[in-house]
Amino acid sequence: MKTPAELTAFDLETATKTELAALVQSLLEQVQRDADTLAAKDAEIKCNVAQIEANKAIIQAKDVKIEALIHELAHIRRIRYGVKSESLTLLQRDMFEETWNTDLSAIEAEVEQLQDDRPFDTVVKPIRPHAGRQPLPDHLPRIEHHHEPDSCACGQCGSTLTKIRDDITEQLDVEPAKFFVHRHIRPQYACKRCESITAAPIPPAVIDGGMAAVGLLAWVMISKYQDHLPLYRLEQIAARDHVTLSRSTLADWVARVGLSLEPLVERLKWHLLQGNTLLADETPVPQLDPGSGKTKKAYLWAYRSNDLQPGPRLIVFDYQPGRSGEYARQFLGQWQGHLMVDDYGGYKALFVSSGQREPCIELACLAHARRKFFDLHQANQSPMAWEALQRISQLYAIEAEGKALSIEARQQLRAEKCQPLLTDFLAWLIKTRVGIAHGGASAKAIDYTLKRWPALIRYAETGYLPIDNNPTENCIRPIAVGKKNWLFVGSERAGQRAAAIQTLLGTAKLNGLNPAEWLKDTLEKLPTWPNSRIDELLPLAT
Repeated sequence: MKTPAELTAFDLETATKTELAALVQSLLEQVQRDADTLAAKDAEIKCNVAQIEANKAIIQAKDVKIEALIHELAHIRRIRYGVKSESLTLLQRDMFEETWNTDLSAIEAEVEQLQDDRPFDTVVKPIRPHAGRQPLPDHLPRIEHHHEPDSCACGQCGSTLTKIRDDITEQLDVEPAKFFVHRHIRPQYACKRCESITAAPIPPAVIDGGMAAVGLLAWVMISKYQDHLPLYRLEQIAARDHVTLSRSTLADWVARVGLSLEPLVERLKWHLLQGNTLLADETPVPQLDPGSGKTKKAYLWAYRSNDLQPGPRLIVFDYQPGRSGEYARQFLGQWQGHLMVDDYGGYKALFVSSGQREPCIELACLAHARRKFFDLHQANQSPMAWEALQRISQLYAIEAEGKALSIEARQQLRAEKCQPLLTDFLAWLIKTRVGIAHGGASAKAIDYTLKRWPALIRYAETGYLPIDNNPTENCIRPIAVGKKNWLFVGSERAGQRAAAIQTLLGTAKLNGLNPAEWLKDTLEKLPTWPNSRIDELLPLAT
């Protein structure tokens, strides 16, 4: 466009030139205004773009936080109102099945009762299935009841009946705690010449001069520590048979029996520490705080032997007033080997060289890593979490396949099948983590696994190391359920006594022994048993 100065080059009239110059100037000013407007709009757009990017970052951060909160809320709701593990526990499934069976039997009984009230010609009783009934154990004593017909003559023709066979049906019965008295009669003989008296010695007992026989003592200990019945309930059970057993008397028996069994617990601990692989876990226990009327938190530590190695199965409980890692160091002492634990920081010092001895070797629990992905999938049906769960399930399927194999064969199986899967799993975790924002539940689940990866895969390098810490948790779980009955521990000494008794009963159960029978037999032998043969009394499989 020509400027006003350039218009002089044209041969135009003055008026025309002036008019054109004014028009050109007006157009130039309009262009300038448009340029300024475009520049302003461009600056505004750039500002808006920056604001949008900032908003995107804020929204992304909020999305991550919301995801984490949803995950945490779902986890808390599941813990508070639903199941606490990845699936229904055996006890919970049994409780539901018990309810269903009870309801079904009640409905069937009501139907039969209604049918019985109908006229006989219209009653059609259903055939009750008996295919699922199992034969009663052969070791149970049998009390036979013979039922003969009213007459040995045929009711139709009067002929004498001939026996062809016995129709035998069996019913299971039980007697509740039955109290009876042992009378020990010791005749005393006198010598008239030397005026001396001779009598048989008093049989030795765990509680000298006590009125409780070993059967009663074993019943009290099993009821309290395995069936989780408080002593006041045992007092009420005895009162129904008009037997007076005060709580103070029961408490005295528990204390004395616990003291007499302490040498066995120490020997079990010694045997446990001879192995080169241990599994450890801990659970909180409320302990009464005298004077405050409240409870404080103590801990029951559990140390488990490795089932994948030869030898007896052992579980040793250690009651301590806190959760400090110092308690684990005190228990283990100079022990060295592989230690299976969760990610609790109290164990970390065990895996760092102290200069005095070589550190323990950490084993991480794959079940804990799996739990992170399970919680994430439960919260938002995460496809990433589902993929991780499928990969982990393949590893557990291999463990199930190799459960009955020898250590050498299991090591070969893991090398051929587990290690390739673990290599692919690690590559998938790293690749997936790159595309996930920091701080969210998905990132935390992956980070937990990546952080503990060397300790998680250590089991696959051998044929004897365990894949997870579930055996220890299974030993702790019944005690955790029992806490709902006894509510709290009365003192630190009571907690230590409970840990000792639980050690013996838990080990007996692991080795396939009947804890009640083992305890009764041990209490009978213990008063006269030589200390040099104490290992023969331990609840170990023979």
